[in-house]
Amino acid sequence: MKKVLFALVMIVALGLGATAQNNIGVRLGAGSGKNAEISWQHNLGGANRLEVDFGWAGHEHWAYYNLSGVYQWCGTITGPLGWYAGLGANLGMYSWNNGHNSDFGVALGGQLGIELNISNFPLQFTLDARPMWNFLGDNAGFGWGAALGIRFKL
Repeated sequence: MKKVLFALVMIVALGLGATAQNNIGVRLGAGSGKNAEISWQHNLGGANRLEVDFGWAGHEHWAYYNLSGVYQWCGTITGPLGWYAGLGANLGMYSWNNGHNSDFGVALGGQLGIELNISNFPLQFTLDARPMWNFLGDNAGFGWGAALGIRFKL
C-alpha cells in the first residue's frame, strides 16, 4: 500500500511539474527519527502558490507517513531572499512496533518560512516551520516541525 501511494504521489507531482512555474524537490526535517518529504510547489499566479508534500519519518520502533497541502502567500524581503506563510492540512498514518499497531491522523495548521531564489540558478532553498494541530488518534494535539527544503525550479 505504501509503495502504491508513493508511486501515485510521484506520478501526479511529476505530471504537474511538467508545466511552467513549478518547483520539485525535498524537505529534510529536524526532530526525532529520520524525516524527509518529497515536495512540489505550483505557482497559482501573483504571489500565491500551493505546496504538496509526501513525507515519511521513522525510528527503530515507529514509522509515520503523511501527505500535506499548504496554500502559501509569498513576498520579497530583499533581492533573491523571500518569505512565505500559509495555511494547510495534513493526513498521516502512524505505525508502532513494526506495523502491529497503527493510527490515522488529520491535522490543520500553517507554515512560515524564508526562501532563496537566485534568478540564474535552477535551485530554490527554503527554511521553514510547520505547526499543526492533530485532531485524531493517539497523537492528537499540537505538534510542529522545522525543515530545510531544496527544490529544482522547473
